[in-house]
Amino acid sequence: MNKKWMVTTLAAALLLTAGSGVYAGAKLQEVKAYLNSSVQIKYNGTPVQPRDEKGNAVLPITYNGTTYLPVRAIADVMGVAASYNPQTYTVELGEKAEGVAIAKGFSDMYYTKDPALTTYQGKDYKEAFFDNGSGKRSSSLMLYPKGKYQKLYLQVAAVGEDIDNFYISDSEKDVKLKVDKVAVSEGLKTIVVDISGVNELFVYADVLNNGAMFVPLTTSYYK
Repeated sequence: MNKKWMVTTLAAALLLTAGSGVYAGAKLQEVKAYLNSSVQIKYNGTPVQPRDEKGNAVLPITYNGTTYLPVRAIADVMGVAASYNPQTYTVELGEKAEGVAIAKGFSDMYYTKDPALTTYQGKDYKEAFFDNGSGKRSSSLMLYPKGKYQKLYLQVAAVGEDIDNFYISDSEKDVKLKVDKVAVSEGLKTIVVDISGVNELFVYADVLNNGAMFVPLTTSYYK
């Protein structure tokens, strides 16, 4: 099922909450609408209560015979990422049209921009996470998608030794979203993970004595 839709100006104004001033340039028309507490919402047969980002209950709105549901709250229930672009007055659900590199705001002791360390198989990725420490060890990094994205496309390479234990988890819920292995022979491997509604990601690998883990930050991205 394709969960990517684009909804523009009027729907965004009616269905997404935003800070004051966001709609200053939008083509808004004042209407008389009603909060409709009589509408019950079920997902897969189970009653649900839509809530906003702060956990407050939100109600459907009825206007001119049509009932409008709160987009972000319903998207959260269905496991679909939702975001609003105030510059284009666009609500975007599901995967983004363009990827956002995880390099933005990334911080870690193994973060590097040293060309000697950001180059893998002849290509300089400019920014990378490169754990080239010594000994058998746990290698990990944190990512913060903040619930804005549907998918993570993480590129990772095992250097020197295969990585037999690799996983990505929802750090807040302590739930593994992806368990995998990364072999040296695979080169730069792209791992795709559904991260809808996830705020924090924990990426973990067991690295052997003569091994290292390489993650290019400019070509790994959220979408």
